[in-house]
Amino acid sequence: MLAPPRTVVRREGGLYALERALQRRGFRHVAGADEAGRGACAGPLVAGAAILPEGKRGEIDELADSKLLTAAARERVYDEVVKRALAWSVVVIPPAEVDARGLHVCNLAAMRRALASLATVPDYVLTDGFPVDGLGAPGLAVWKGDRVAACVAAASVLAKVTRDRLMVELDGRFPNYGFAVHKGYITDEHSAALTAHGPCAEHRFSYVNVAAASGRGNRPPRARRPAAASASAPSSSSGAGSLSVVASAEPLMLWPELEGTVGVASGEQPRPPVPVGEDEAMEGEKR
Repeated sequence: MLAPPRTVVRREGGLYALERALQRRGFRHVAGADEAGRGACAGPLVAGAAILPEGKRGEIDELADSKLLTAAARERVYDEVVKRALAWSVVVIPPAEVDARGLHVCNLAAMRRALASLATVPDYVLTDGFPVDGLGAPGLAVWKGDRVAACVAAASVLAKVTRDRLMVELDGRFPNYGFAVHKGYITDEHSAALTAHGPCAEHRFSYVNVAAASGRGNRPPRARRPAAASASAPSSSSGAGSLSVVASAEPLMLWPELEGTVGVASGEQPRPPVPVGEDEAMEGEKR
């Protein structure tokens, strides 16, 4: 009995080699997913998903891991991804949701929902780093996926640009913290602002440094957020708790216009999201 044929993808094949190999195997629509903001102690967690077209149209100049691009280059690539992608989506999870459910659960749920919101159903899914269950399609978690697969790099740019824009908007609402500069990550400037002013509603109280600055560090992580801070988090109009879903071919709006759902294109509706309880069950958490 002959062994099934193997597909060998070499790193020197470039950013598009993995997708092209999958397409030759019959997986025409290959989706990538990635997140931005996992390591930040303030601001939302954002996940993006994208399916690039086959052939030359799917090859985007400057496309790379978003962390390797300048801010100006990311904006250019973002515009090209939005213009060329067969489908793309972005999911925004506010800090209160991260505090309530935990970072890892929110990270996987956000990528799952971003992929489920794509207008084109993927035949195969590539995710950056973490395997994601419940996708309805075969998938592969790729280490450093945003440097290996074009669709994952495109998703990373969507997520990063969206989050950076939101953090600039939040800087106008909370000017004491320098969100526009450090985007909610831990820097000396950010730490000094936390010490001087204490955390705001957009900080993640489940993080040790924020909890310490708030004086609530002796509480369990999911009990550290004050009720007033939780109440100020944006609500969702997508029917998925505090989750904001984007399934769009148009430029994004920013908070405070966000109101739960961002930039849904005319005549296009995101698919129904997975209930929160099901997400938690899939990640092994008790309801």
